[in-house]
Amino acid sequence: MLSTELEIAVQKAPQEQLKEKPDQNALGFGSIFTDHMFVMRWNRDQGWHDARIQPYQDFSMDPAAMVFHYGQAIFEGLKAYYGDQGEILLFRPRSNFERMNKSAVRMCMPRIPVDRMLQALKALVYLERSWVPTAPGATLYLRPTMIASEPALGLRPSDEYIFFILASPVGAYYAEGFNPVKIYVESKYVRAVPGGVGEAKTAGNYAASVKALTEAQRNGYTQVLWLDALEHKYIEEVGTSNAFFVLDDELITPPLAGTILPGVTRDSVLQLAHDRGMKVNERRISIDEVVKAAEDGSLQEVFSTGTAAVISPLGELFYKGERIIINNGETGPVARHFFDELQAIQFGRRPDPHEWMVRVA
Repeated sequence: MLSTELEIAVQKAPQEQLKEKPDQNALGFGSIFTDHMFVMRWNRDQGWHDARIQPYQDFSMDPAAMVFHYGQAIFEGLKAYYGDQGEILLFRPRSNFERMNKSAVRMCMPRIPVDRMLQALKALVYLERSWVPTAPGATLYLRPTMIASEPALGLRPSDEYIFFILASPVGAYYAEGFNPVKIYVESKYVRAVPGGVGEAKTAGNYAASVKALTEAQRNGYTQVLWLDALEHKYIEEVGTSNAFFVLDDELITPPLAGTILPGVTRDSVLQLAHDRGMKVNERRISIDEVVKAAEDGSLQEVFSTGTAAVISPLGELFYKGERIIINNGETGPVARHFFDELQAIQFGRRPDPHEWMVRVA
């Protein structure tokens, strides 16, 4: 049931319970949360109901809640920006909620009413507007999430769900900031298979990646470059981000074929590349092709895209015992261009020709 008449109540935290604001120059990522959150519930009889903005607080859940046992959990990530003109802006929030509904369908979960959730999100961010960082590069990260809450054992879709939105002031996702990161090419573990849930932003995908990420970090690498599950040959994603390659002035990224997440930042970069008149190709690209291009000098840049890091240049790949240095380990002009262009649009410094930004206040 997708109710467009959903009422949203607001309960403000008492003044004495408001948290002290953190140092904006030492935010880190995802460890600090604001004073309020949005919550609503769903069941088969009522559909979505009990929608409210409330003080940030713990959930009380039955140990038999189905999310703990069968993994029905999906989420999104987007940001609010303090614009250069003093306004608060959201970047393509509708795209995130629409993608969340696609994840919900794949995971047999109820869809959310997008228009009402946009209103709820704007209301939450407006209430928490003093939490939106003003420090350069810092943002308010927003995490819409849905989990199965019915207490029951037995594999089937839950009859009850909780949807909520958290807000967290953040700095750079990677400790390296916008400097190139070192990536481990994973040839043992896989992230997703054709016909699986790789294109859904579901919690299990991330849990399955932790083993490979931990081993890569233990060896001094920031993230993992995933290869396809069938041949261990074709490049899919960089950790939780989409991968881009610049070969002979052509921008190449793996196609959306059901095993990788259709990134909002990925789509934005492709649009900006077309605007710039670049040659763009969404096609399969193998790790062997990348190695050969690095050897013959035709590989100019590699970078990844995602909400958390925006654009992250890759300076080194480690594959089968060999280090592959990209662009002398330096940030390339294409990655720099897209980073600067996206940040300028997101912070309101340049025109927004595609109307991606949504003003909150």
